Amino acid sequence: MIENVVIDTRFRGPPESGNGGYVCGLLGQHYPEGATVTLRKPPPLGVELALTGHGAGHLQMHLGDELIAEAEPGSPELEIPDPPDFDIAVEAAKGYVGFVDHHFTECFVCGTDRGQGDGLRIYAGPWKDRGMVAAPWIPDESLADDQGLVRPEFLWAALDCPGYFSLHTDRRPQLMLLGRFTARAVPVIRSGERCVVLGWALGEDKRKRFAATALFSESGALAGVARATWIALDRTLW
Repeated sequence: MIENVVIDTRFRGPPESGNGGYVCGLLGQHYPEGATVTLRKPPPLGVELALTGHGAGHLQMHLGDELIAEAEPGSPELEIPDPPDFDIAVEAAKGYVGFVDHHFTECFVCGTDRGQGDGLRIYAGPWKDRGMVAAPWIPDESLADDQGLVRPEFLWAALDCPGYFSLHTDRRPQLMLLGRFTARAVPVIRSGERCVVLGWALGEDKRKRFAATALFSESGALAGVARATWIALDRTLW
């Protein structure tokens, strides 16, 4: 046993389950060099979940006997585009499709119904090329540790939803959930920094959609990178 965790309702994605990037970060923070996290079930809110295993190898998140997620070492191998500056990202965010069409408006990362200091409010809009989005992000102080550095699980969360929206620069948002997330995050961002998040599409295979994201600090340093597999769902499931 490593620890018990409870996913607070603040960190929801869909109304009844945790935001995928945040939950992946709860496991991924145990792997400084990066991890691949697979979500097996929607992570439940407000109940005690057990993390078992070894951070250098295989970790599992359980609710009783039910496997919720599992992690192993992994690193996203990606060619990372140069980011826009913060002001250009602000302009890109004005085209965020979630302002007019959003499945989960209370999502911790990208929900339009979350107030300042509550959600991350990362609104990634089309930028530069088809299949690419950019967003500004100023992390709130509630996300930081005692040294003022944004905690790793929130860096993982910030790398989540922009990838989804990169898959929808030329179509209405389709109902999808995060299935697998390979990410590496470096705790160098402080609360209050003017950061930029990029997302870009990597393709699709049947119900699977693939996207990448990158997070940059105010100085332009790369603070995180991720590769995601999204699973398209039938709307009737919700």
